[in-house]
Amino acid sequence: LFDVSHRLWSEEMLQAFSIPREWLPSVSGSTEVSGKIAPHAAEDTGLVAGTPVAGGGADNACGAVGSGVVKNGRVLASIGTSGVVLAHSDVFQVDAGMRAHTFCHSVPSTWYVMGVILMAGGALRWFKDTFGQNSQERARSIGADAYDMISAEAEKIPPGAEGLQFLPYLIGERTPHQTASARASFVGATIRHTHEHFARAVFEGITFAMRDSLEIIKSLGIPIEQIRLTGGGARSKFWRRLQADIYGQEIAMVNSTEGPALGAAVIACVASGIFENLVEAVERVVKVTETTEPDARNVERYNQSYELFRETYSSLEPVYTKMHQQSNAN
Repeated sequence: LFDVSHRLWSEEMLQAFSIPREWLPSVSGSTEVSGKIAPHAAEDTGLVAGTPVAGGGADNACGAVGSGVVKNGRVLASIGTSGVVLAHSDVFQVDAGMRAHTFCHSVPSTWYVMGVILMAGGALRWFKDTFGQNSQERARSIGADAYDMISAEAEKIPPGAEGLQFLPYLIGERTPHQTASARASFVGATIRHTHEHFARAVFEGITFAMRDSLEIIKSLGIPIEQIRLTGGGARSKFWRRLQADIYGQEIAMVNSTEGPALGAAVIACVASGIFENLVEAVERVVKVTETTEPDARNVERYNQSYELFRETYSSLEPVYTKMHQQSNAN
């Protein structure tokens, strides 16, 4: 019912479905004060009566604010259980295939285009829990983190994992395939491939799937100058390097790893008058602490591997569909 391009309820939709306008709440922007804490709510929560309440934002919108993605050219890549690629846009744009989503940004009169994969860090966790018992035992024996151990193992293998590929579609996929039938697969295994190869293929496959969203953003003509990382995947130096090379873009870390929480706090600061506007607030609060430039040699290798990754999915898609149909029939 919401007209995202004009940032208000769609009169056309309301009329089409005979929905009275008064059924819907008023719409306010992220930094606009829409009310204040009432006395009875203050008693229930311990908050001070009269505290202003702002519109706020969705998790990824706040994550973008907390990572400084409030200007054209800046993109957010977040790797948690799922994986998000989000680009700021000063103009309203929609992917014709509806593979990505266009939402109102927290910055007034701007939007963001976002793609999401369902299993990013979740796929790595699955690999650790299913195939990483030895890695976990070695990590415990030296007091290390199991994920750091798997990263170190993967780093021993050259880019491309010597032809081994991983498709991370463990629970279907959202962007760009929009299907519940997709399956995860290791493809191209030979006798020379070791546990370390499989670990590298997992990291690369997740990042290739993230790149699918980036390619949609590029196809819309949205400029990409810098990709800012957040989430658990940003903590790994190996994965930061991998993302720079697979995306072929400068990667940046900022002074907060909790982008959504910081973004919500910055929005509250603007709403309460501490800062004049959101862009000014972000530029003062969010600072780049580290950048990683792509290695041109690896970029070329990964461009070829990425095209093969896409071709592999296209080839397996009808097989996945049959598998999905059979599993439902059983």
